[in-house]
Amino acid sequence: MFAVLGFVATLALVTGLIHLYLWKRLVKDTTTAGRWRRVGTVSAIVLALLVPATMVGTRAGMYWLAWPGYLWLALMFYLLVLLVALEVPMLVTRLVLRRRSALAAPEPVLVGSAGARGPAPSTDGPAATDGPTPVAEAPSTDAPAEPPAAGAIGPDHDPGRRLLLARGAAIFAGLTATGLVGYGVRTAMGPPQLDRVQIPLAKLPRSMDGLRIATVSDIHIGPLRGRVHTEQIVAAINRLDADIVAVVGDLVDGTVAELGDAAAPLRGLRSRHGSYFVTGNHEYYSGVEEWVAEVDRLGLRVLQNQRLEIAAPGGVLDLAGVNDVSAVGSGVSAPPDYGAALGDRDPSRPVVLLAHQPVAALEAARYGVDLQLSGHTHGGQMVPFNLLVKLEQPVVSGLGEVDGTKVYVTNGAGFWGPPVRVGAEPQITLVELRSA
Repeated sequence: MFAVLGFVATLALVTGLIHLYLWKRLVKDTTTAGRWRRVGTVSAIVLALLVPATMVGTRAGMYWLAWPGYLWLALMFYLLVLLVALEVPMLVTRLVLRRRSALAAPEPVLVGSAGARGPAPSTDGPAATDGPTPVAEAPSTDAPAEPPAAGAIGPDHDPGRRLLLARGAAIFAGLTATGLVGYGVRTAMGPPQLDRVQIPLAKLPRSMDGLRIATVSDIHIGPLRGRVHTEQIVAAINRLDADIVAVVGDLVDGTVAELGDAAAPLRGLRSRHGSYFVTGNHEYYSGVEEWVAEVDRLGLRVLQNQRLEIAAPGGVLDLAGVNDVSAVGSGVSAPPDYGAALGDRDPSRPVVLLAHQPVAALEAARYGVDLQLSGHTHGGQMVPFNLLVKLEQPVVSGLGEVDGTKVYVTNGAGFWGPPVRVGAEPQITLVELRSA
């Protein structure tokens, strides 16, 4: 309970600060005091409250909040990124304009100086006289007039120019963010792309060369993707005619009572050597024990810190699976136990480990794992968020290596939170093992 309250409080603080910045750049800097500024301020407050309300409300069954809340979350993210990126160009532009204004400022004229007096009368014309001609002088003052300060008409002192600059930045950020989110929604809601990757394993018997593992993760059946989404994924996997199907976590975002019917098409998965499942962190938010039983009932074998043999004529491959690291301290499931899954085995056999998070490879490498199949990262889901994922996970997308263990990370077939994918298309991968 305290953990949930702490999460909500932190989320409210962060989103509040972000919306304060967005209000400053999109409302205060682009409007003058009056009706439109009041409308913008109220809108910013409502949108700031919408984010934590969506995160909490969707978990409480208020799924109608999902579309508006998560779409605004994506738009908020890209507005923040774009406006922060524009800070330096905006600052440079203001300095350049201020400098130009300072150089263009007129020279001060001192009243009563010689240059301010009228021209001397001509002595060559008929109006010339022999005697001196009085010349009218402007009345002088004891002190010269103050010259205008350099740069006094620069953009920081010109409300019109400052307003124009702020509005230009806001329009650019708004249009770009909207375009990115629109493209991202189309990508996320579309069918997953089917990728093929060949991975050589030194210990793989030649008789098992070409063994194919259909790998999918992060299906995220939930408020925005239901039964039709599951049916599309099952159909795509079955078209691959794989030897093994591996579902590596984050299948659902909700309880069995809420989503059992949406997950039911998984019963139709087909493969030569069976379909297998390991838990992801979202299973621990959704009733992991019930989902383990439900997935098993649907015909997928759940590997909870277990290993089994995949036998083919002329060779054997070990297939292992560990619980997600989120199980640590959950009190409802055993934490990942690499010793139970990988210890006491024939080291001459190749072993493929199913583990939801790529970071599990740091421990798996100690047991000589040849290949780890993972998900969790969504490939970053929304560029440039992938740069932050690198701080937590050793591999974000595709094939990498951790301490001698090859790690393949699929982007996942669904999404979490915003129904948006930019720079990381939804994916199902056919991993083809090759004998080295």
